[in-house]
Amino acid sequence: MLQYEGYLRRHETNEAILALSKQGVPIKQIVKRSGHSRKLVRSVLRGQSSDVFRVRQSSLEEWLPWLDGRWEQGAHNASALWREMREKGFRGQIGVVSEWVRRRRLAERANQSALARTPSARSIARLMTLARNDLSKSDAVLVAAIESNVPDLTTARTLIDDFQTMIRSKAAAKLDSWLKDAETSLVGSFANGVKKDIDAVRNAIVSPWSNGQTEGQITKLKLIKRQMYGRANSICSKRVSLVPPEPKMQRD
Repeated sequence: MLQYEGYLRRHETNEAILALSKQGVPIKQIVKRSGHSRKLVRSVLRGQSSDVFRVRQSSLEEWLPWLDGRWEQGAHNASALWREMREKGFRGQIGVVSEWVRRRRLAERANQSALARTPSARSIARLMTLARNDLSKSDAVLVAAIESNVPDLTTARTLIDDFQTMIRSKAAAKLDSWLKDAETSLVGSFANGVKKDIDAVRNAIVSPWSNGQTEGQITKLKLIKRQMYGRANSICSKRVSLVPPEPKMQRD
């Protein structure tokens, strides 16, 4: 199971790197987006890491093209493949070929099941709004796959990053051009809201003052208040249970 999960991770990594390369993304940017080393990215692009099964180089490396061709022709029996290879000069054991066949079948099943494994909209929104440095390697691979297949989400993420940069750098002069680009994107409703109150937004960008500390203290007080309400109810219920009931008066 661990080997299969490792295969899935390597397969997703290779696919994401190749997808970015097909878009014309340079190696430096691929390294930055995917979070992988330059050595790994180069090896994938050169085809040196195309075999995600990590078989022994001394036994099957030179036979992989032949095995792929025979597999595509319908030869899926490990023993038959091994006998053919022995006739052609292969000196390895049958177990190596059997392992390759087993993993090749797992790969085909994984490709079929991957179509049904679609992240939820909430998960995609969270990943697309997180900073690149805050993403794990698996999340970075998933984001790269999303960006390669859904360009509109890539544009929305870029606009969100630009808006955050504009706020932090207090570059109010870029607000008009940002609104023009954002109006026709997936964040168009947010851009329309900013446009309706553009004067207040522009002042908020250039102003050195912020009510962030005030809002934080209010949120903290509300949290304590909610917690104390529950504690008060539990304390009152305990005290009531400790008070003995009053004796009933009997009529003469």
